[in-house]
This record gives sequence, structure tokens and C-alpha cells, in this order.
Amino acid sequence: MVLFQAPFPPYDPTDELGFSYETVVKRWPVILAGIVDQLHRENHTFHVQAQEDHAQKQALENKITEGKAIIEKISKLKYDMARDHVMEPIPADGELHADFYNTELEALAKSSRNTWFKAPWLYAECYLYRLLRSYFAQSTHWRNFDPFHSQKLDVFTKSGTSIYGIATIMHELEAERSVLESDPEKLKVFFQEMIQMCLWGNATDLSLLTHMSLVDIEKLQSVGKDMQAARKEFIMRDDQEKAWKHISTIKDGRVDFVLDNAGFELFTDLVFADFLVTYTPYVSKVVFHPKLIPWFVSDVTPPDFEETIKSLLDPSFLSSTTSPPPSADQQQHLQQLAGRLKRYVTEGVFSLSVPIETPLGGGSALESLAGFWTTPVPYWDMKTYDPKLWDSLKDSDLVVLKGDLNYRKLTGDIQWPPLTPFDEALGPLAGSFPLLSLRTNKADVAVGLDEEVLKKTEAKDPKWRVNGKFALISFLGKT
Repeated sequence: MVLFQAPFPPYDPTDELGFSYETVVKRWPVILAGIVDQLHRENHTFHVQAQEDHAQKQALENKITEGKAIIEKISKLKYDMARDHVMEPIPADGELHADFYNTELEALAKSSRNTWFKAPWLYAECYLYRLLRSYFAQSTHWRNFDPFHSQKLDVFTKSGTSIYGIATIMHELEAERSVLESDPEKLKVFFQEMIQMCLWGNATDLSLLTHMSLVDIEKLQSVGKDMQAARKEFIMRDDQEKAWKHISTIKDGRVDFVLDNAGFELFTDLVFADFLVTYTPYVSKVVFHPKLIPWFVSDVTPPDFEETIKSLLDPSFLSSTTSPPPSADQQQHLQQLAGRLKRYVTEGVFSLSVPIETPLGGGSALESLAGFWTTPVPYWDMKTYDPKLWDSLKDSDLVVLKGDLNYRKLTGDIQWPPLTPFDEALGPLAGSFPLLSLRTNKADVAVGLDEEVLKKTEAKDPKWRVNGKFALISFLGKT
């Protein structure tokens, strides 16, 4: 097997000044502590139910016992991580990639890099979420439990102000339909607004935003024209013009979204997709690519996707948590939009890369096109590791890759100099299919930057690589 070898090393946590070190020392322990707290709350609820429901008492007590065992495993994991212990093999739990991760661990052990602070950051972070999944997958009562679900739902319910605002924008767009059909320049303006909405929707990332107030979330999600104009100076690479030039040459094409975060970001992805198929002649089908397991806290799984559509159709879901309460017109606008999204899913205009009813872990969809996304494999090796997925994406007219992790995998999470051309950092993947990366910066790697822009940004904010305030819109066509 011939794999691409980058000319620079990967990021790893040995550099105490790097973001990867901060991740291992601070972010991951907080995430693990949050899971333990959630499991304690779940077990308490089951304990109360067991006292009230004698018919289900034994089953509930068995679930509590399994929950306690999972808590013990996660607590031990947190202890081992803090002390840079050797990373344990992933058990054979009947789900994807255990052997792959363990083979990589064996290879790292040969150079004594199989510990939490010495392993390549991208591998270690992917391994962490796959190991966590194994704890639940090996259980009887917790196999379909997403330890991050309540967090996803909580942030989603706090997004009402932004969601109602976007729904109204889409309602008002209907009045512009005849103008859009006759004026490509007007269509281009809306296309670029949709890209920016989709881009900054990525800022709501639960793996980073561990302590966010409602005001903080609403500020991140602001998508008004004034806010977008102000944010232009924070877009360090802006390929919107290239993306428009490409998509305006398509007729009844297919766009693929490689999804990132559930909740508000998924909503913005759906709205962007809705705009493409409803108001442009360029796109007639959209395929969404979720993760098969709970991943990086807030990533979209098939159950998340299905729940999002249902929640948007429920008038009470957001209205009770939105302040000030939405007007009757706003609620109607959201119902119109949500109804159209559901219709597109029903008709197959929108589809997932796996059946929408796919459970956590993959179920019968294990050998699907979704498995690749929960490996640590850089995308430049996609053709080698998953030729079926690569062949499928080759048929797409545009692949939109959302978020920071997809960007890290596009570039291999390698210590590329920031002036490295984008296509060079993609290795053999470059030119395989047209791709558009929409990413707010939350990790060190960044490429394809202009020297003057880089200098100005570094002088303005030394944390530009990781604080989520800056962004990259990177497009590369098919060769």
C-alpha cells in the first residue's frame, strides 16, 4: 500500500505552547468529565424510575450497573490521559475500525509514541472518540446512547433567534425569485451570503465552547448583512468568487456536504442546500455525509439529522426558549422552511449517504460510504483506503467540507508553512473532485494564505489559528 508522505511532521502535544498540548491537558479532561456527569444524571433518573416501576425494575437496575461500569472506564481513561500513559487497544466490539486503530497503535509503539502526549494529535483525538464509542458499543443497554446528545440539543434550543431570522430571510427570498432567475449577479450575491452563513455557523462547536451563555451563542450565530460585512476582514482566504464561477457552470448538478456540527450548523447547511435547489438552476440533488458514531462532541449522526428536521417542524421546540418570543409571522416562516426541507428529504432531493434510520454504530450500514469519516486517515489517502467513497465523490459537482476537523484531515494536520499552496497541502486528493472547504480556525494548521494577509493577522491577533475568530474559504476545482 503506497501512501502519501508529507514533507513536514504532524502536530503533536509535545509542544507545550501548541494548541494540541492545551487540548490534551484541558479540553479532553473537561469533555470526559462532562460525559461522566451526564451518565450520573441518567443513572439517577433510572434509579427513580426503578423505585416507581416494579415491572421494569430489574431492567433498569441492569442499565444502572452498566452505566456505573462505563463511568469507571471513562474515569480511568481520564486518569491515564493526564499521566501520559500508554493508549490501550480498542476492544473488538463489532463496529468499524478497531483493528485499524490498533494497528496504528502498534506502529506508534515501535517509536514509543503510543502515549497521550506523544501520539500525533489527529490520530489521538480520533482514537479517543472511537475508544469512547467502544465503551457503549460493548454494553447491552447503552448501545444507542449518545453521551453528547443533551449538549447538542441544549445549544440547538438556544439558537432560536438566529434560526427564526434565517427562516424569515428565506421567506423574503421567495419574493425575489423572478429577479434571481433573470439576474445572475443578484443570484451571486445571495450565494455568497449563503456561504458566509454556512461558514460562521461552524463557529458553534461544542468541543470548544464548553462554557457559553445564550448571549455568546447568539453573537456567534449573527448572520445579518452588517455582521457579515464586518467579518470579511476575518476571512483570511476568500475563494467565494472561484466557488461561484464553478457552480454557475453546473446544470441540475449534485452537491455533497461532508457535515460537521449538529444543531445550528446543520441548520445552516440545510438552508444553504435549500437555496441551491430551490432558487438556482445549478443543483437538483444534495447528499449529506454524517458520522456513524458520536464524534468530536457535536458532529452530526443519522439520528441527529432526523431529529433536526422533526424539531424544526415542532412549533413548540424553539418558541418556548426564544427571547423575545417569535412573532406569528416568524413561526410561519420557519414552518414553511421546515416543511420544504422535510419534503426534499421525502422526495430524495436531500439524502444521507446512509439510510436516515441508521442507528449509532452503523447497524446494517457498516459497510457504507460513511465509515471513512471516523478514521484518522488524511483525505489524501482516501482513494487507497476507501475507493468506493472516492469514486462516489468523483461524481459530485461540488463537495462542501464543513469545519475544522475536515480541514485538518484535508491537510493531514501537518505543520505546513501557511504560505503553502492549498492544492499542494491536499496531496494526491487535489483535483479528484471540486471541493469547497468552509472552516473557522480552531486548530494550528492553515495553508494557502497570502503573505501580506498573514502578517497583518499575526500582528492583530497571535491566536488567529485557534480562537475561532478567523476563517478560510478554500476552493479547488477538478482536474
